[in-house]
Amino acid sequence: MDADLALVLGVVLLVFSVPSIMSAFSEGRAPRVAAFTIILGGTMTIWALSQKPGGFDIMEIPEAFVRVVARITS
Repeated sequence: MDADLALVLGVVLLVFSVPSIMSAFSEGRAPRVAAFTIILGGTMTIWALSQKPGGFDIMEIPEAFVRVVARITS
């Protein structure tokens, strides 16, 4: 797995965990799945940031999404 793919998957997991946390708290349950998703997404994002020399600039993140989608669709 390269850094672009790990970054994209990590960010997507972090974004999807927000509704899960809100749902768990509103229903009075422990957010176990959401916590696991945050840990996994955060770990993937941090790993991706550490693997790319120089790290990712904030403007490179949309480009990483485009590269990953282009690689999947072609």
